[in-house]
Amino acid sequence: MIPANLQAVQARIAQACARAGRQPDSVRLLAVSKTFGAEAVQQAWQAGQRAFGENYVQEGVEKVLLLRELGCLGIEWHCIGPLQSNKTRPVAEHFDWVHTVDRLKVAQRLSEQRPEGLAPLQVCVQINVDGGPTKSGVAPAQALELALAVASLPRLRLRGLMCIPEPAPDFATACEVFGRARALFDSLRAQGLELDTLSMGMSDDLEAAVASGSTLVRAGSAVFGARTYPARA
Repeated sequence: MIPANLQAVQARIAQACARAGRQPDSVRLLAVSKTFGAEAVQQAWQAGQRAFGENYVQEGVEKVLLLRELGCLGIEWHCIGPLQSNKTRPVAEHFDWVHTVDRLKVAQRLSEQRPEGLAPLQVCVQINVDGGPTKSGVAPAQALELALAVASLPRLRLRGLMCIPEPAPDFATACEVFGRARALFDSLRAQGLELDTLSMGMSDDLEAAVASGSTLVRAGSAVFGARTYPARA
């Protein structure tokens, strides 16, 4: 099922790129494996998927270690969940990317705790593009200040922006919201920041995200199936 699902999602991305006049390889797929076991990730890896996103730090670190033991090499691990400052060390030590930096304190701790033997941690600043009251992220008006501060930190490499807007009622509305994130991304680039990643779009709205300029879409249920969430303390 997972290999077929991956093919279907990649086909959706390719079709969305064609409609937008973009090259298919201009958009990467991040398979969101939260709540799914190491076996599911292994199946996706065997089908050629290499980038995986985890929302929960402890669960993600466990999978990083398990997949390494299983011989699944070349995986790129992305932390895409809200990150508290007291959870930064395991992320700095085990992940390759963090999409959810929305406070300078978190970025500073990641920078301090990133082992020197590892490549710089790839970072996206999360923006609350539509002002959703339950959403994490820095306000767009503060994005430049935070991005400049993050870009100056050692052991980190600022790559771009990430957003998770509220679900939109239709394609046009989704494109309008995603378009705001794209406009902010372009504005930051115009002010000298070397950004190449716009992380937006999920299983249900990836077509609108691709149409609006996303370079990385995060698909979970479309790849792994419906989730059952365990109780958490």
